[in-house]
Amino acid sequence: MAKSIAKSAEEPHFFNDVSQFFDHAAQFTKHPQGLLNQIKVCNSVYRFSFPFRRGDKLEVINAWRVEHSQHMSPTKGGIRYSELVNEDEVMALAALMTYKCAIVNVPFGGAKGGICINPKNYAVGELETITRRYTVELIKKNFIGPAIDVPAPDYGTGEREMSWIADTYTTMNPGQLDSFGCVTGKPLSLHGIDGRKAATGRGVAIAIRECVSVAEDMEKIGHTPGIAGKKVIVQGLGNVGYNTAKVLMEFGATIVGVCEYDGALYNQDGLDPDAILEHRKNTGSILGFKHAKKEFKNPSTGLEQECDILVPAALENQITEENVGRIKAKIIAEGANGPTTPGAEAAFVKKGGIIIPDMYCNAGGVTVSYFEWLKNLSHVAFGRMDKRYEEMANLNLVNTVEAITGVSLTFEQRNTIVKGATELELVNSGLEDTMIRAYHEIREIKNSSKKIDTLRTAAFIGSIDKIAVSYQNLGIWP
Repeated sequence: MAKSIAKSAEEPHFFNDVSQFFDHAAQFTKHPQGLLNQIKVCNSVYRFSFPFRRGDKLEVINAWRVEHSQHMSPTKGGIRYSELVNEDEVMALAALMTYKCAIVNVPFGGAKGGICINPKNYAVGELETITRRYTVELIKKNFIGPAIDVPAPDYGTGEREMSWIADTYTTMNPGQLDSFGCVTGKPLSLHGIDGRKAATGRGVAIAIRECVSVAEDMEKIGHTPGIAGKKVIVQGLGNVGYNTAKVLMEFGATIVGVCEYDGALYNQDGLDPDAILEHRKNTGSILGFKHAKKEFKNPSTGLEQECDILVPAALENQITEENVGRIKAKIIAEGANGPTTPGAEAAFVKKGGIIIPDMYCNAGGVTVSYFEWLKNLSHVAFGRMDKRYEEMANLNLVNTVEAITGVSLTFEQRNTIVKGATELELVNSGLEDTMIRAYHEIREIKNSSKKIDTLRTAAFIGSIDKIAVSYQNLGIWP
């Protein structure tokens, strides 16, 4: 039998949380209730189980794929491997993907998938078998395809799993020209795109930088504008948390705290994420790291230390009404999906804090997944057609300027000006432009009315309006 998803009255209900945020924002729109109900509901929920043999035992694997909205095709969303995954969580994450894509103007509907396993308990070959069988089940029900539904990595999955999905889909769809567009987050060797792995974390860092760059907003919370010198605590040193920390350090911030499942570290003078990962690789735990001035066996205690910015980049429901009063950060940047409950957000904002909402903050992943999907459909890498032409044009310009002025540039100056953009540079440029535009669009909506209380509400308003227009264009609503 499938794992029960029943929850106690006290336990947070993730899809209800998302719906509660939606309903709060919907009151600031002028759309009829029927259309709002259609936008909010999950269109398709596919729950299935399949047998898996481990030695002389047979396991039943429970899995889901949810397509929240087909107002645009294909739908898009990651696949999560976790013992805690359930239907409610997958529905909530699929809904967030719909709103997230609308916020950053990516033409996808929202979807999400999950397999109820702990990947650490399975050998590589066993994970491959489970992943391929999951893919076959999606193919059988037409829940995957470059024009239908395009999965991506999420918690517990990565490039390896996406490779298995791409290979399985391609094998079962011989002759389909765009078959590798059935999934994103693939390695470069299988038509992935440079920069995808770090994209979500880089997007979080850009979102934070944009937030703290607005002098008017920083003055209200008692901060100086600018990212340089800001002290940051990151919860979760996985792909998102690690890359967020690294890019923030590039921008001039200081990582003062790191929280993981086995404990937390703190040093107000700064911590090195690479050194922490190396320590964990050698010892099996982040605890005992010699450069930490404080360490806590309870990871939640790490969230409550002194900092300017807190980045929860692990799982949902990490900041609740129970612990939000002890959070000392003035800014929470949601690298994870749903880390803050509605009650906790209300309390945090009431005391003057700013929350950069997940549906915008971690949209870097789906943004670059969109670029990868476009690359797979066009069958050409970004920059391949024009890089050399751009370099020759720049070189001719430099030579002409030198000839006219009589001033010769140094070798380094020449290379800087002449160099054509690589795929990674183009991807990062597109990601940065997307995140910057989206942040200021959300902020403009928030400032349009004193009744709009948070950036999350503003983000929901913007996404609801865009999705409603899509339904009108489809002729579903006049």
